[in-house]
Amino acid sequence: MITALAATAAFCAVALGAFGAHGLEGKVDAKALGWWETATLYLLTHAIAALAIGLSGRSGLIQTGGVTLLAGAVLFAATLYAMTLGAPRWFGAITPLGGVTMLIGWGLVAFAAFRASN
Repeated sequence: MITALAATAAFCAVALGAFGAHGLEGKVDAKALGWWETATLYLLTHAIAALAIGLSGRSGLIQTGGVTLLAGAVLFAATLYAMTLGAPRWFGAITPLGGVTMLIGWGLVAFAAFRASN
């Protein structure tokens, strides 16, 4: 399941990145365009990491880490995309929750990898 979700997130990141590059230029200010670019970068990189985890064939804690990475990236990116498109600025208070979730995911992946190497 993580592989399908990660591939879907990567697809969305590429599509949303293209939309931002071609559809938002001149329509939003530079700060908002920066939010869009950051959202796309984080979503794509974390989707690729989750895809690699899904394709690794490993199970257990590392898979949980991959799902956590992906959930955090989606939450992080969604709030930045929403603010770029005019959502209230208080959405920015939610963005760090996505960042913390990504950190937890990376921590789980690292822990699982260290545990497996012993």
